[in-house]
Amino acid sequence: MSKKGKKILELVLFAAVLIFFGFTALIGLGPTKTGSASNIKLGLDLEGGVSISYEAVGDVTSSEMADTVYKLQKRVDNYSTEAVVYKEGDSRINVEIPGIQDANAILEELGKPGSIAFYDPDNNLVVDGNSIKSADAQQYKDQSTGATKYAVSLVLTDEGAEKFAEVTSKLAESYSSTGTVQRISIVYDDQVISSPQCTKAITGGDVMIDNMESYDSAKNLASTIRIGCLPVELEEVSSKVVGATLGQDAVNTSIKAGIIGFALVVAFMCAVYLVPGVVASIALLFYTILTVLILNAFDITLTLPGIAGIVLTIGMAVDANVIIFARIREEIASGKTVRTSITNGFGKAFWAIFDGNITTLIAAVVLYLKGSGTVKGFAQTLAIGIVLSMFTALVISKFVLNAFYELGFKDAKFYGKAKEAKSIDFLSKKNIFFGVSLAVIIIGFVVMGINGSKDKGILNYGLDFKGGTSLTVTFNEEYTQEQIGTELIPVIQEVIGTSEPVQQQKVDESNGVVFKTRTLTLEEREKVYSAFEEKYGVDETAITSENISATVSNEMKSDAIVAVIIATICMLLYIWFRFKDIKFATSAVVALLHDVFVVLAFYAIARVSVGNTFIACMLTIVGYSINATIVIFDRIRENLKGNTKPEQRKDLVNTSISQTLSRSINTSLTTFIMVAVLYILGVTSIREFALPLMVGIVCGAYSSVCITGALWYTMSAISDKRKAKAAK
Repeated sequence: MSKKGKKILELVLFAAVLIFFGFTALIGLGPTKTGSASNIKLGLDLEGGVSISYEAVGDVTSSEMADTVYKLQKRVDNYSTEAVVYKEGDSRINVEIPGIQDANAILEELGKPGSIAFYDPDNNLVVDGNSIKSADAQQYKDQSTGATKYAVSLVLTDEGAEKFAEVTSKLAESYSSTGTVQRISIVYDDQVISSPQCTKAITGGDVMIDNMESYDSAKNLASTIRIGCLPVELEEVSSKVVGATLGQDAVNTSIKAGIIGFALVVAFMCAVYLVPGVVASIALLFYTILTVLILNAFDITLTLPGIAGIVLTIGMAVDANVIIFARIREEIASGKTVRTSITNGFGKAFWAIFDGNITTLIAAVVLYLKGSGTVKGFAQTLAIGIVLSMFTALVISKFVLNAFYELGFKDAKFYGKAKEAKSIDFLSKKNIFFGVSLAVIIIGFVVMGINGSKDKGILNYGLDFKGGTSLTVTFNEEYTQEQIGTELIPVIQEVIGTSEPVQQQKVDESNGVVFKTRTLTLEEREKVYSAFEEKYGVDETAITSENISATVSNEMKSDAIVAVIIATICMLLYIWFRFKDIKFATSAVVALLHDVFVVLAFYAIARVSVGNTFIACMLTIVGYSINATIVIFDRIRENLKGNTKPEQRKDLVNTSISQTLSRSINTSLTTFIMVAVLYILGVTSIREFALPLMVGIVCGAYSSVCITGALWYTMSAISDKRKAKAAK
């Protein structure tokens, strides 16, 4: 078979795989529609789920309740990273877990929250639940027999580890001298649930409860220990299945926005990059299909911001292709053949793509390991997007482009030729750029200070951050989600005089609807009661209201901040390692912080609502910004190899920025298109996510082109002066 024939066969096979995967993602396989988009687990905002209410037993303090909410949130993260836990009133805690319709199954698996404690053989307390950080089921192979064994792995606090080491050392010493096995009793709600043997001292805080009869028994014991670690004893009050907080229109408009945005990006790529643009479009289609399949395979819960995030990553996935195609055009312009240009283009683009994506992937891993709730969910989708975009760009695009070449697209006219990049003197304006950026950031902080002094809040915090009032209304008839959105919610907004969004959830198998809004005064609540009674004949006794806490707790905020700090440090270290220059790493991190502060200033000035999407938005900007910066730094590093004289560095930086300018503009434009369509067609919550993202995209492009190179040049100049001074 000829080379052309082989390529035709390979393309036919690839098309068959693409069609099969596409069919699976769209329709699904078998009666259960395995792999289809319709099988993806949806969040509370899109599909609803189980809502469980617990009441604290006895007198508890507000700090104990806050601690319980946080620990319970960590617990339900095992079911879904999008599960939420919040306080209602003074002593009640609500747990909402998306994508589940069987409340009883959750209650059985979650267990009844109670107290857990470990006792020595003399019935003295060793440690209680406050000393246990985590409890997980383990499965491993016995080194000597090869048999599968099951265990529960515990991690203790420093104080708990010290107490446990002291007691187990004594028990191990007793076993050594007498040969009598000693046991530690695990007591849950005054009942012994396990009595593991202790034959050796356990130090360091890592405890293994071995020889469990099955993985299920290990999982159940671990679950019981986790639930018993709560500082407050809870009793189940009620459980119900609730509907989505947003209607089907929200999903439909987001999908429609994704399709339109995708079509616009495809049209742009084909018009600008010709045959490579067609190849990029095929790779993007493959990327989108694989994303659906991966979400299915890993049972990831998808929320509306998650849909927006995926639509966004479609725009970001263009980046790698743009870098490659720009390199191919440069090679063609230098006089090389198309075949050589394709090979060199992929080769030279590899490290810019690899470094940019690995840097962001490091951030995603840290965010997943150290974050909680929304941060964890965001990290999952971010990591998936990064891996798939690298695969489709470096493998799929390369395969399809080479196949097209063998099929006859060998003329340079099908690929375009890079025009000689006119060097723009960006560095001569660096002081203006620095001044503008600093002024915007300062204005943002000033506005935050003014708003804070006027008791408006430094930012416009939404329900997720500051809590509010929950109204449960049982109507005389059932209303659809569309009717709730167009008829019922406007009644509340009109009565309390707000344009802020009101969340809603239908209660399954009843006429009840739960409304969540800003904190209402007693007078405002009474007005709402009267309005529903007057317009819909609702008896006031069929309406209950409670103040609810934020779903984003202080601990979750702290987790997010710590995760971002650690991620930033890890990114800095990686860039330092790869570029062998701390100035590159420092410049990248400063530019990253610049973008975050500018978007934060926008939130403050425009008073955009700050909710769960705020965290996702900021984290997206962090990933997007660092990726754009790496591309410019990679070109500076490449050009430095043949030009390292300090006096020529200014021209080198200007040239490097100019050479990557088309990539910076085109990538930002395609990403902006995707988000702009989301903003135009999306519902309110999507717009609150899309608007700051558009600002972040523009800001990220600006900082990459105008700030990062200038920062590196400035720091290099300062370093040169210090070296010259030291040499004298």
